[in-house]
Amino acid sequence: MKRRAFTGGLLTGMALTGVTPLSLGASERFSMIADLAECCSCEIPCPCNFGLPTELRCDGNRLIEIRSGHFEGADLTGIRFLVTFLMGNWTRIHIDESMTPAQQETFDKMFPVIFAGFDRLARSKHRVPFTVERGDGTLRFSVPESSVDMALLPGLSGERIEVNGLPNPAYHEYVQYRAVDHRHSSADATWEYVGTNGFTSVMRVSG
Repeated sequence: MKRRAFTGGLLTGMALTGVTPLSLGASERFSMIADLAECCSCEIPCPCNFGLPTELRCDGNRLIEIRSGHFEGADLTGIRFLVTFLMGNWTRIHIDESMTPAQQETFDKMFPVIFAGFDRLARSKHRVPFTVERGDGTLRFSVPESSVDMALLPGLSGERIEVNGLPNPAYHEYVQYRAVDHRHSSADATWEYVGTNGFTSVMRVSG
């Protein structure tokens, strides 16, 4: 299955986000800005992020930390979760256990709407301990089933590689990383990757 097919025919450029696309002329139900970080099993760069489908298997972990936003009047700020995926087949949703009851209630309402593709393929949703560590050119995040250690891929003169204009609202301010150590172990799959694709970006969506 092509990696971008997992949303079941939603707007092509939004497939990798799992986001329900904006309906033209509709009143705004939600608006959100979130920080994303992901490592997957694809070589650098992942072709799907550039709008090119692939038939290759893609395993990954995506961290989503909502900076600001609302869903039907409820505040989304501070909601944090990790999506583990075999693209086009299944997802496992790891929800930060430190979220308040109000945040959890909002998450339960907004996730099937804003992240419909991920929700439809979800085999599990659990509140779990969360760790996120940001360093100088490094990013580490983990939950009990998954861990990611990623580092900036240096460009010319050691500068970071930034890409603009990608065909997806999840990929604003895209910065290229590589996997230092990317692991997952659950009832669905076990993997370990080094040197594969990683990135950070800013997601901006409304609908």
